[in-house]
Amino acid sequence: MTDRKDELAANLAKVEQRIAAACAAAGRAREEVTLIVVTKTYPASDVRMLSELGVRHVAENKDQDAAPKAAECSDLPLTWHFVGQLQTNKVRSVVGYADLVQSVDRSKLVTALSKEAVKAGREVGCLIQVALDAGSSERGERGGVAPGGIAELADLVARAPGLRLDGLMTVAPLTGEYAGREQAAFERLMDLSTDLRRVHQAANMVSAGMSADLEQAVAAGATHVRVGTAVLGVRPRLG
Repeated sequence: MTDRKDELAANLAKVEQRIAAACAAAGRAREEVTLIVVTKTYPASDVRMLSELGVRHVAENKDQDAAPKAAECSDLPLTWHFVGQLQTNKVRSVVGYADLVQSVDRSKLVTALSKEAVKAGREVGCLIQVALDAGSSERGERGGVAPGGIAELADLVARAPGLRLDGLMTVAPLTGEYAGREQAAFERLMDLSTDLRRVHQAANMVSAGMSADLEQAVAAGATHVRVGTAVLGVRPRLG
């Protein structure tokens, strides 16, 4: 085993312990929470090692990095999640490898995803990204639709050919009433998920929590946590 693989294995074990402890504290079964490792800025070789260590879900946030990496790792039994803000001119490429897009936040994006998914003969899972720092009709600082816009967008995804409505995603906001209140933010997302499931019962995925706040996300009821730094290490500064 290489030094890097040893490092990744040790980090994964620590994250696994954190998730297991958070599940136990919340009275949840460990199987209720899926770990997604965010591999952005890290090479395909790391993705390959993670796969060998049992990771099955990986996430990327920039298509120019993700597309070649996904192609290089196409032989691996991985589910690829796209978690970054997505411009419509990148949709065709992203649909080529992403099994789920977690950052759906506007109708124009839904239309573009549907068109390319149909063309590619694929079904792409979609999460509505919720901006808890947005006003009633605004978009968030880091993308996302305001809570008031979820229902309309969800209906649009549910009706769109080639797309599957899987649930909701959020990033703990840096501004607004939930700034510094991660637990409250994730609990709010769970309330919104409950509302969504009244209409779309199968949309039960709730993606929340990252390296610093995964415990709060698990406590609130998240089904998926997105962890990068705690597994792969501190990313080198770009530039």
